[in-house]
Amino acid sequence: MRPARRIHNLPHQAARRRELRAQLTPAEARLWIELKGGKLQGRKFRRQHSIGAWILDFYCPQEKLAVELDGAAHDSTQAELRDTRRDAWLRAQGVRVLRYENRLVFEELEAVLEEIAANFGG
Repeated sequence: MRPARRIHNLPHQAARRRELRAQLTPAEARLWIELKGGKLQGRKFRRQHSIGAWILDFYCPQEKLAVELDGAAHDSTQAELRDTRRDAWLRAQGVRVLRYENRLVFEELEAVLEEIAANFGG
């Protein structure tokens, strides 16, 4: 039996993950305030957690749930295709992906948090 292949937080991505954590977007910083320390129904989230080649904005290991915030960089057709491919690969690994436009974090934060929590236990 072959040992399981490591796909979480690969060492070669450590510097990039650290850089991204130090340079959160305003929307990421705002949502992190609500997710860190188990504030959302006791679930622990990680910032800039990598799975395979992808670095996720937020990841809850207990729920295998990724939360991605999309800004203007995600508006192009090429970016949409990349996001679709990425989400499909993550789903194949058993990870559920929720995506929100950055503006929703500021305009409808409670609704975003409610939807994230509604995806717990599923």
